[in-house]
Amino acid sequence: MNILPIETIDIPELAPYRTLRGNLFDRDGSFVADSPRVVGLLLESGLRFKSLLCTPEYFDKERGRIEAADVPKVYLGEREILEKVVGHSIHHNVMAHVIRPENTPLSHLPDRVVMLTRLNNLENVGAIARSAAALGVGGYAVPEAGPHPYGRRAIRVSMGYVTKLKVHRYKDILSTLESFRQSGYTLIAAEAVSTAIPLSSYAPPSGKWVLVLGNEEDGVAPEVLQACDVAVKIEMEPGIASFNVATAGAIIMHWLRFGA
Repeated sequence: MNILPIETIDIPELAPYRTLRGNLFDRDGSFVADSPRVVGLLLESGLRFKSLLCTPEYFDKERGRIEAADVPKVYLGEREILEKVVGHSIHHNVMAHVIRPENTPLSHLPDRVVMLTRLNNLENVGAIARSAAALGVGGYAVPEAGPHPYGRRAIRVSMGYVTKLKVHRYKDILSTLESFRQSGYTLIAAEAVSTAIPLSSYAPPSGKWVLVLGNEEDGVAPEVLQACDVAVKIEMEPGIASFNVATAGAIIMHWLRFGA
């Protein structure tokens, strides 16, 4: 492990900490995360680090875990220096540049999976990951064309708990749903259509299942609904159109896990 005190911010290796837009990291499959809680989970995740940027106080406190995670480079600087590197005020004392995990093959996903169709909001992607981890839904299927669960904002909203999930990024949703079906999963769409079963009346399947969540504005597309085995809807007060997708996902995942 190389410990590198920062004397200038003009170090090429520090560029990722200044360039935080996730799509710029796709080439090498890396991401930048911040906050002690998130970085702490990353240190325990087994993921490969590229570097750590932190204050001397954080390093002294967490040196054992940093060494155990085999972090190759640690850049040390006081918070004022870290703020100069990232270009704005920060409220934490550590950031990490980490390699995303490999895509989990569909055949290696667990028995409980939450699947996104066309979500656009990184915060929703992160919130759903956090709920899934909390409720023991260990698989996360997301479209390749959508936001990555290891995007900086998503992983921060997940509080780092996305590291507890096996993530599968798929290309085509209909063929992926068919693969799930052939592997014995029940396909459950969350959509308030007239044919949907009220959640409290739906008996959770005893075997493997996939919960399909739709786009924030348009919900689950008709062709995806047709490909699923059943649609469920959450009972709510008249005049209320829907829950936020992350909230709805948490409610339904809880029911599917624990029932009444």
